[in-house]
Amino acid sequence: MATKPPKADPVQDAPRVAGAQHVAAGLPAVRHSLVMAQQQMGVRRTALTLLRVNQKDGFDCPGCAWPEGEQRHTAEFCENGAKAVAEEATLRRVTPEFFRAHPVSDLAGRSGYWLGQQGRLTHPMYLPEGADHYEPIGWDRAFDIVAEELRALASPDEAVFYTSGRTSNEAAFLYQLFARELGTNNLPDCSNMCHESSGSALTETIGVGKGSVLLEDLHKADLIIVAGQNPGTNHPRMLTALEKAKAGGARIISVNPLPEAGLERFKNPQTPRGLLKGAALTDLFLQIRLGGDQALFRLLNRLILETEGAVDEEFVDAHTHGYEEFAETARAADWEETLTATGLTREDIERALRMVLDSQRVIVCWAMGLTQHKHAVPTIREIVNFLLLRGNIGRPGAGVCPVRGHSNVQGDRTMGIFERPAPAFLDALEKEFGFAPPRAHGYDVVRAIRALRDGEAKVFFAMGGNFVSASPDTEVTEAAMRRARLTVHVSTKLNRSHAVTGARALILPTLGRTERDVQASGEQFVTVEDSMGMVHASRGRLKPAGTHLLSEPAIVCRLARRVLGADSRVPWEEFERDYATVRDRIARVVPGFEDFNARVARPGGFALPHAPRDERRFPTATGKANFTAAPVEYPALPEGRLLLQTLRSHDQYNTTIYGLDDRYRGIRDGRRVVLVNAEDARALGVADGSYVDLVSEWRDGVERRAPGFRVVHYPTARGCAAAYYPETNVLVPLDATADTSNTPASKSVVVRLEQSTTD
Repeated sequence: MATKPPKADPVQDAPRVAGAQHVAAGLPAVRHSLVMAQQQMGVRRTALTLLRVNQKDGFDCPGCAWPEGEQRHTAEFCENGAKAVAEEATLRRVTPEFFRAHPVSDLAGRSGYWLGQQGRLTHPMYLPEGADHYEPIGWDRAFDIVAEELRALASPDEAVFYTSGRTSNEAAFLYQLFARELGTNNLPDCSNMCHESSGSALTETIGVGKGSVLLEDLHKADLIIVAGQNPGTNHPRMLTALEKAKAGGARIISVNPLPEAGLERFKNPQTPRGLLKGAALTDLFLQIRLGGDQALFRLLNRLILETEGAVDEEFVDAHTHGYEEFAETARAADWEETLTATGLTREDIERALRMVLDSQRVIVCWAMGLTQHKHAVPTIREIVNFLLLRGNIGRPGAGVCPVRGHSNVQGDRTMGIFERPAPAFLDALEKEFGFAPPRAHGYDVVRAIRALRDGEAKVFFAMGGNFVSASPDTEVTEAAMRRARLTVHVSTKLNRSHAVTGARALILPTLGRTERDVQASGEQFVTVEDSMGMVHASRGRLKPAGTHLLSEPAIVCRLARRVLGADSRVPWEEFERDYATVRDRIARVVPGFEDFNARVARPGGFALPHAPRDERRFPTATGKANFTAAPVEYPALPEGRLLLQTLRSHDQYNTTIYGLDDRYRGIRDGRRVVLVNAEDARALGVADGSYVDLVSEWRDGVERRAPGFRVVHYPTARGCAAAYYPETNVLVPLDATADTSNTPASKSVVVRLEQSTTD
């Protein structure tokens, strides 16, 4: 049966450490999934709910964006998907009585784990100016407060409208429509903090800011390179695709500073053989130094150029631009510089080259380990160069595969959640709805924080997410949020952002993916887009967590009517009544969504068009795929310092903390640990089990400190360390961002270790 939430915050000052595991999933994953699910939902609700996850007539998992195949398993979910569903479908409730018992000052001192474990929000809540307790409020009054503050602004650009990746296509389209009719492009989203670097690089080089492969392409590949990604924790269902690829003869190179259990051996719980034996996945592990990926791919490109017959000259001549300048730059790649940048051996790189040259169809997958560096965009451009050289874009079994994190983060961007919208998208909005959308670019996440900090933004509205915990430079972010006149969060669960507020604050509770959504025209469904551009329906079946919840589309529509009034040309009431009418408008505005309602009604949905993949057409400025040339960059490491990457534990999804263990890495009962190579630790005089403060160093001279971390000697790359976020986001300077994309550089933070008073 379901259990009650914890009354007290668990003590985390003495994490237990054992050896890291070398196998992912299997029976332990099944057992862990069921234990957590039953704690939150009870036995019967667990069975009814989990069997609907990712089914064609069910709901899309609120976790990651990995796609489903045509044939679905009865249990089409992973361990972390089960945790995500359990957190949303929990029987625990956060009622007005909870807020009467817990002032905001108390909530601000709680851990993210404790806050999330309390359960589902049931009522709209309001924090008046000067108060320390949220109090219940009616929906009409809540919308009035937002309208009052928005109308009081000197300009619509003093408002910020943030979006989390959980938001459906319908809600996202309505949300951006409201913001733009109001008059602003201030639409930052979680993409700004993760795959913005991928979108920037791919749009410039191949003309589409998304991956170019479908799920079946992985099954057809000869070689799959997984770089800067830990699928065993962050995208566990990807392991099934890698297992199938291996069975078909593919080889896998993993490129990462840390060895990860999921890429070593995968025990597929869906098959008897998988449970008993499992499958070894990685054929070659390149334990690269943080930030060395551009140098690695640059040298591989030089070596391909030097190998007779290795370049696909027919493809290069017919479909690419900029080859000569690129080739001249690549031929200058230096072995010694590459070995320094990567920490690899010459033998490692030569073996990787042989695998590349032996493969006709190559896919490169990546995630945050590549996108969150200062030179992230040129790194991804170099990967595109690598694939273009041998014609590995636009044919089966080959291409670029940025693996998105949250379940509809890619769909939100497709729907127009973007601070720098394309003129063609704005033209289509204007033609369809009869108002002139703003053309000036708005704020991304980093610029939004600066605007709030500097008093240039006064209202912050978040559609989902946990902005305070997800953002860099925690102290700066929290101070910026507290300067706002009003902060509003559309949420299913309690999180830290509800305790770090503006002068006034609202919490607006919303339906989750698992819940039935009934509007005036009847039961509704929403749609999502996965990491590979497949669009499909999501239908919740559970009774809502409370009678006072509204769906995200309903919240946007009612707010828009209250703020914009009778002058609005948008039929907000009609959109709230029937989401099919929203999809009809999307079909006329967003390319690829023609006949949306009919196509999404088909089981499994449909694939969005992708010109490079579908027809080897590259809609770039040159009309071809663009080779690029850029100087090789990698992070400098001063004497006596380490490069820190922030990462997730296995009991975590983004900022949601499900538990206090990181089973695969051998960490239990605590999150304040720092993983340090044993040789580095000895050189720094830091013993295993000792406690240190992590202090980051940045050119502004500001001390950023994360205190009380237990040192764990761990086989990470030399000179590199790792620790969990959001606890270490305090170390990431707001201005330390990737060139072009402005993504926080959370994977290459220079830190020193100081003995902690906790020791």
